[in-house]
Amino acid sequence: VIQEFGYDADVDDDLRFAIEDLTTTELEDEDYGDVADAVLIWWRAEDGDLVDAVVDGLTNLAEGGFIVLLTPKSGRAGHVEASDVEEAATTAGLHTSGAVNACEDWTATRLVAPKTGRR
Repeated sequence: VIQEFGYDADVDDDLRFAIEDLTTTELEDEDYGDVADAVLIWWRAEDGDLVDAVVDGLTNLAEGGFIVLLTPKSGRAGHVEASDVEEAATTAGLHTSGAVNACEDWTATRLVAPKTGRR
């Protein structure tokens, strides 16, 4: 189950459909009230407080789950600096675990809980 936040007209539908095809389930919206295995957040600079959005994403996230934060690429309207993503993740108790070019206009950054209990 993947819960999606920040859906708007500018999201990449091809990416969304590819995720649904891969998981064989539809993305759940912001109002979903059960446990999610992962969270997808579409985020633009003008959307408000990124820390709040990440904390909201954690609400239904299963233990061991992760957040994929999608932000507009550099030079695109609504671009979010990588340092802002890192700061928001840290403030929410997470850390970034790599970023990739997810599609033409969006960069995806994986946010995960810090590993604990190393042996």
